[in-house]
Amino acid sequence: MPQILMPALSPTMEEGKLSKWLVKVGDSVKSGDVLAEIETDKATMEVESVDEGVVKELLVAEGTDAVKVNTPIALIPAEGETAEAAPAAKTAPEPAEAPVVPAEKAAEAAPAAASVPAAPKFEAQSDPDLPEGVEMVEMTVRRALNEAMAEELRRDKDVFVMGEEVAEYQGAYKVTQNLLQEFGPERIIDTPITEHGFAGLAVGAAFAGLKPIVEFMTGILPCRQSTRSSTPPPSSFICRAAKSLRPWCSVVPMVWRRALARSTAEIIRPGTATYPASRSSRPIARPTPRACSRPPFALPNPVVFLENEILYGSTGPVPKVDDFVLPIGKARIACKGADVTIVSFSMGMRYATRATEKLVAAGVDVELIDLRTLRPLDSDTVIESVKKTGRPVTVEEGWPQGGIGSELSARVMEQAFDYLDAPVMRVTGKDVPMPYAANLEKLALPNVDEVIAAVNAVTYRS
Repeated sequence: MPQILMPALSPTMEEGKLSKWLVKVGDSVKSGDVLAEIETDKATMEVESVDEGVVKELLVAEGTDAVKVNTPIALIPAEGETAEAAPAAKTAPEPAEAPVVPAEKAAEAAPAAASVPAAPKFEAQSDPDLPEGVEMVEMTVRRALNEAMAEELRRDKDVFVMGEEVAEYQGAYKVTQNLLQEFGPERIIDTPITEHGFAGLAVGAAFAGLKPIVEFMTGILPCRQSTRSSTPPPSSFICRAAKSLRPWCSVVPMVWRRALARSTAEIIRPGTATYPASRSSRPIARPTPRACSRPPFALPNPVVFLENEILYGSTGPVPKVDDFVLPIGKARIACKGADVTIVSFSMGMRYATRATEKLVAAGVDVELIDLRTLRPLDSDTVIESVKKTGRPVTVEEGWPQGGIGSELSARVMEQAFDYLDAPVMRVTGKDVPMPYAANLEKLALPNVDEVIAAVNAVTYRS
């Protein structure tokens, strides 16, 4: 069979990104040769040829996102075979000619059209913290985190990375790819699966003046240990570090990185945001270069990065600036509006953004806010938006009780009660343990329709 199909690299994989072709038309390949690199929401994998032949045609361009499993991606007929022609793309029908309107009628219609207010449009806002006119490049979250750590490792010899499988295996999710080759085993350190052990080691290293970046392979590991204590294991070390501060050591700069699956995300995010003055919690929702860079090490507190593993392969615009630093504790207004305020973070921004696009198309002027940081929580930006719209909606994947939406609801009630035209609506995951089966997991999570329904409720639309 001459067709090469998009492979399923895991039982749950439905689509992936064909990030790079390693062969070109006319190349001879044999069994075992690597044909392409494919990115999924978890890692970058290589696709190998299973037969010998000559590359006749590459059907999918490199860089193409959301390529469905079993989609033909290349034609490599074996010797003696002829490649079937790829199905021709359907040509779009020619647009019909617009009807000619007499000048007199056009003039009569002009005043009426001018009196109708312009319909709202979804316009993504640029980051106000960026220099004006900065060049933007497309980059995955995985690559943005990797480059951020590499830049800081080059800039400061006291920075080092440690964690489970960060070195030899290049990271469980390939976020630390190629760091070992550039910086060596003294600065990129593999650890056993002993969270208590290397968390304590990181605190000691920070006290001694070093700047550790600590990666937990997945949020499941510290969560399992948390069943034997009241808080996740690293918190005990951080709290001890905070209590032990002395004039000779007023700074404990550490970065804690956790890859979160959906089964643990709802446990970790609100939890890390509750510890007083011990850390900032930054859920990764879009590529943020230098995200692990100078701001965390300039603070006297450890900083926790919560990275949804599903977002590692997602792409977005990244500023091409050498010295760009995102402020900690500052939300971003992703879309400006005047009718309703939607507030979200991390994975919730996917639902919120898609819902905003549909609502704006339906005539609702939505203001969308990406929190970016959970502690400190930028309630000032949210409050100012609510004073303008009078109708807040929060979106998160976590459980309803004790979530970030609950905290925002309390702050809005305390600081903007007189401005409310409707109660705060929360869109959250269902109040059930997270199912393992993919179809049940989908039912337990929020969706775009639920966000739209919440907005319709606070704006009193049917």
